[in-house]
Amino acid sequence: MKTVTECVHQIIRHQPFLEDALQRNIINFSSLAIDLQPTVEKELRKSVKPGSIVMALRRYFPKPVKHIKGIRNLGDIVVRSGITDYTFLNSNTILTSQTQLLQAVKDKTNTYFTYSSNFQESNILVSSVLKPIVEKHFSKETCIAVADDLSSISIALPEDNSKTVGLYFYIFKLLAYEGIPIFEIISTSNFFTLFLEKVYVNDAFLLLNEIKE
Repeated sequence: MKTVTECVHQIIRHQPFLEDALQRNIINFSSLAIDLQPTVEKELRKSVKPGSIVMALRRYFPKPVKHIKGIRNLGDIVVRSGITDYTFLNSNTILTSQTQLLQAVKDKTNTYFTYSSNFQESNILVSSVLKPIVEKHFSKETCIAVADDLSSISIALPEDNSKTVGLYFYIFKLLAYEGIPIFEIISTSNFFTLFLEKVYVNDAFLLLNEIKE
């Protein structure tokens, strides 16, 4: 049977902002215990005194976060606007549709195009001027979702970024603290691109520039 300590520690591990605040020693344990009490009691299916939760909190020692080397070495940041995101259900003909689309847009300079796929869905992100071409060649495919008027922020990653622990976590954490939702993400070996609704782009751009500084 799960103990109060095990229950409290599990709750904290799944709330990184809370864990970060505990690590910085800026939380009042008594107030936090009262806040956690309903969740702990629901999990354990019994009454739990706040004092027991306080004791569990005092026994929690967050693992120190290692300093993220190279985070200040982010490269150029490029912002694009006017992007449309399509999501299609995979089918037996979708590779043919993709081939036809690639052939149709190969000479379209100064436009954005990227294609990604998993075992269920295929995703196309394009400059909005390419929408008629996409819809023409994918007219027989099942479109799950379309989102217009997105913007992208592309970031050149530092060297050896694949060996940098917590690089993406650090970026996502800062964006989450500022209440900036991410619509889509695409990354390659040396570049990382965030797609956001345009209302959030300026704030996200300023935040990422602060990291570099």
